[in-house]
Amino acid sequence: MIHFPGNSAVLLPHGGDFFPALFEAIRSAVSSIFIEFYIIKNDATGALFSLAVRDAARRGVRVYLIYDALGCFDTPDHFFLQLRQAGVQCLPFNPPTFAKLHWLDIRDHRKLVVIDGRTAFLGGLNVGDEYSGYGEDITRWRDVGMRLDGPAVSELQRLFCQTWREESGRHLPVPPNAKVAPQGSADVVIVNGRPRHNRPVIRNAFRLAMSGAERNIQIITPYFVPGPRVVRSLLRAVRRGVQVQIILPSISDVPLVQMMSRAYLKPLLEAGVDIFERQDTILHAKVMLIDRQWATLGSANLDFRSFHRNFEINVIIASQDFGNQVDALFRKELTKSKRFDLAAHNSRGKLERFLAWIFLPLSRFL
Repeated sequence: MIHFPGNSAVLLPHGGDFFPALFEAIRSAVSSIFIEFYIIKNDATGALFSLAVRDAARRGVRVYLIYDALGCFDTPDHFFLQLRQAGVQCLPFNPPTFAKLHWLDIRDHRKLVVIDGRTAFLGGLNVGDEYSGYGEDITRWRDVGMRLDGPAVSELQRLFCQTWREESGRHLPVPPNAKVAPQGSADVVIVNGRPRHNRPVIRNAFRLAMSGAERNIQIITPYFVPGPRVVRSLLRAVRRGVQVQIILPSISDVPLVQMMSRAYLKPLLEAGVDIFERQDTILHAKVMLIDRQWATLGSANLDFRSFHRNFEINVIIASQDFGNQVDALFRKELTKSKRFDLAAHNSRGKLERFLAWIFLPLSRFL
């Protein structure tokens, strides 16, 4: 992991903030756009995305798109055909073939756009209507993204080009980035998660952050299947006197994962970790804040799949200003959340407990 000083980091606290900012930046691009998404849907938000990148390609901007073949399984071929006809170079990640039986297991879960080698957008948002609102109901999920400007963006572009080369066998004809001048005071580290690392980089980054906490750990995550090592890291933090608060979904788009998630909560609750469940919508945001000044944000969940089986991208941001933005977001989410305590945990139905027990060994694959 390489450290990049001199960046500007701006939190985009809702999909309703993220997509207008992203589309405006695409419309302003002059040389190159690199796009990597797990899901791109053929809906109203997908149509706006398609129009913005097609217009960019037609005015001479080099546009490269990697999309996950499984994540975009429901997206019709003509959606990507229109992009190609406009000059966008499209690459499906790991499409199904009989020669690669493991294709279902390895996915590109990143959400990343790099513009002109100087500006990046990333977070937990895919391209689709449910990600594009303000978390008001189950049709408009609660998600979060960010804009990053500065020297760290060159590393994100390099990682995109590396994925393109590994997946297609072709080098992109992209000249080396000119040195990007400092844009702010945020120190940034890029966390590049890849499948089957002996020591998962994403998990280690989370655990390292937890081990360094002195006062607070604030976590928002939609899929919490962390495994015993992350649980131990959180318990050690509590024993050091750190206040640990976690916001999880009350409604999940993957109910089985939610059931398994609750199986990990008892030791945390007994140790004094504050668990909350976000009400009224589906939570999809992935953010952690340490001591209100050290944040990590990106595509990775606190689960085995993000640790071991997906391509993920997270950024670590050391910045008091950005930490204040994340802290304000967390505090607002607490007002829309309900505490999940030991009594609620113990009142789970017998069927839920049984299913969690049965499926917990499969948590590495979900």
